[in-house]
Amino acid sequence: AAPTQVPLNENQVQVTKSKNSRKLHGRFLHITDFHPDQFYKVHSKTDGDASCHHGHGSAGRLGSEISDCDSPYSLVNKTFDWIDKNLKNQIDFVVWTGDSARHDNDEKIPRTAKQVISSNEFMISKWTEVFGTHDDDTNPYNDYTIPIIPAIGNNDILPHNIMRRGPSSWTSTYAKMWRSFIPESQDHQFQQGAWFYVEVIPNKLAVFSLNTMYFFEKNGAADGCATPGEAGYRQFEWLRTQLQFLRDRGVKALISGHVPPIRTEAKTLWDETCWQKYTLWMHQFRDIIIGSLYGHNNYDHFILQDTHSLLKDTKRGKVKPSLEGVHSSLSSDYWLSLRDEMSSLPKKPKSLSWPTTAGHDKETLRERKFFHKIGGPWAENFSVSFLGPSVVPVTYPTLRVYEYNTTGLGDLDSLTPTWKRHRKHQKKKKKKKKKKKGRRKYKFTVPNPPEEGKEPGPGYKPQTLTLIGYQQFFANLTEINRGAEFGFQLYYDTRRDAVYGLRDLTVPRVLDLAMRIGRYSPPKNKKDIVRKRNKPWREFITRAYMNTSTPEDIE
Repeated sequence: AAPTQVPLNENQVQVTKSKNSRKLHGRFLHITDFHPDQFYKVHSKTDGDASCHHGHGSAGRLGSEISDCDSPYSLVNKTFDWIDKNLKNQIDFVVWTGDSARHDNDEKIPRTAKQVISSNEFMISKWTEVFGTHDDDTNPYNDYTIPIIPAIGNNDILPHNIMRRGPSSWTSTYAKMWRSFIPESQDHQFQQGAWFYVEVIPNKLAVFSLNTMYFFEKNGAADGCATPGEAGYRQFEWLRTQLQFLRDRGVKALISGHVPPIRTEAKTLWDETCWQKYTLWMHQFRDIIIGSLYGHNNYDHFILQDTHSLLKDTKRGKVKPSLEGVHSSLSSDYWLSLRDEMSSLPKKPKSLSWPTTAGHDKETLRERKFFHKIGGPWAENFSVSFLGPSVVPVTYPTLRVYEYNTTGLGDLDSLTPTWKRHRKHQKKKKKKKKKKKGRRKYKFTVPNPPEEGKEPGPGYKPQTLTLIGYQQFFANLTEINRGAEFGFQLYYDTRRDAVYGLRDLTVPRVLDLAMRIGRYSPPKNKKDIVRKRNKPWREFITRAYMNTSTPEDIE
């Protein structure tokens, strides 16, 4: 069954009258994994190796829900039509996290580089239709009314999953295709590995697009993040430099990429050396990073990074290549493995009203131990990554609109970008790096921690730029393919949700939710099954599958 539809109210999604408004709306779109397929055929087979390309079957005119088929171009067109009518003048920027080409899952029609590029060009044309300025000047850096931040997915290259360090034909190709998305000052850097960032709110907020292909375990052309010659190592050095630069200027950061840093007994996606550095970077820059967004997995959920999993050597600036991750030969289900991790989180004392209150003067011994384990009342030993569900209808097509705190930011017109200072800073950093050539192999510079005594950042304590919540939308293809009008319905809103009860998306709130999801003990009998049902866990799985599966289906 499709998710229960929550009626939209006027304040959630509506079109403003002014097309040229520079007012900040405090909202942005996260959308991922379109997988447009030019060979999709209506009424073809959806099962087996048919891929909605061959035979006669139930492939719908706008896509085939709960299948392995990719998205017909008609679904992509309808999705952008809906964005144009409902979100165009209500969002400040777009985070688009990759996989904008079909899967290579049909032996009769193998993918070609030309097809992958053409598919991505098609996607860019759709963004231009909705957010293009449509002016006649030759300047490519003002082609869009709002910033759009793309990321490379594992299916946006050929062969899929495989990407060599740059400069390469693929970094060059995307540098040309994404010319209007990448700041001019970062064009050269992009050629080195296809990573970049954009100041979406000048002097206030930057969105980073990481190239997670260099962290991805399945990328046979990369070997982790331990050795200086690897693209993954270089990317983290760049990230450290840029985040410190932003910290010095008082600018906050949102991290995005395609492949998420999943690390469980059942499933691991990143090389362990990259995961170690990522978790350390998130911790050291916790004063400026407001959150992390990823795609790839297709299912709606979140994951935690815990600094207790950092090796002692990592904290000292040493990461050896070929570290063993937690991924083993276990075949336990990913979701159950996630629940096990959440079950092992520190137990909150019943006497504590955290995270509603951040502690008090007369804490008990148990309360002090709890805060010691999680990193104080703001849970600074943890970071959170949000995984957005896909447009491709693995369940149903989806998109997500985040809301963030704009208190004191004013209008965009009053804020001025500082790209010239950025270029000067980059040159200075390059000079400093030349002095470090004699460093021992596998050593790296540990990022500086937040200034001592400084207040927690927007990712931990509610303030300007804190992620307040998100609205999760879905398109009910079952009804649409039967003749209903196409549209995205609101599935749930984290700010108005009785089960999750998230007042905002700060780490303490999400960690508390994870603890509640992890409250599980095996039922002793049939009566106990009903009594011990964990509502947050049930909702976590139900939402991951957009109401097409239940916890009983995976247990």
